[in-house]
Amino acid sequence: MRIARWERFHRCFPGIENMSVVDLGGTAEMWLRAQVRPKHVHLINLEEHPAELPDWISAEIADVTDPAVAAELSARGGYDLVFSNSTIEHVGGHSQRRLFVAAVEQLAPLHWIQTPYRYFPVEPHFVAPGFQFLPLAARARLVRRWPLVHSRPDSPESAMNAVINIELLTRTEMRYLFPRSVLLGERVVGATKSLIAVRREPAC
Repeated sequence: MRIARWERFHRCFPGIENMSVVDLGGTAEMWLRAQVRPKHVHLINLEEHPAELPDWISAEIADVTDPAVAAELSARGGYDLVFSNSTIEHVGGHSQRRLFVAAVEQLAPLHWIQTPYRYFPVEPHFVAPGFQFLPLAARARLVRRWPLVHSRPDSPESAMNAVINIELLTRTEMRYLFPRSVLLGERVVGATKSLIAVRREPAC
């Protein structure tokens, strides 16, 4: 699926090799394994970045939902495309998602914003069928026992923190947030697994 996603991305942006990309929430590892290579990638994340990066990747720790940060990044200029993979569902509620989208609009004329689809049967972060439809308290209890959790929480507080900060989006929400973008779907065995808001000319 990752290979297919990169191929689709390249079809949408065939000139990506000549583009400067700002990646909101991404990692250097993802781009180093990618089937495409932009002219330059600037990573923005809340987590630490590797100390050593190739010359075509730069990085900083920042929160683009802070309007002052978004304005500073925009003032630097020079980005052709905003890329974001599985980040918008983590930013913390509707008002924060609106700020995230405002940053996307501010930073570049083109974008590719991917997020897991709420109604795919398996919740992707915990690889648990129907997990996203359980009450919050039930999710917090289950995540401490579910065998496929990547990093198992060691307390009720950390379990709640792990689940409360993930809000999967629907088609309606993505269309509302990105009304001028094309909304693409990634499908697995006939079911939509992810949604991608894409802005490019012409639409892909």
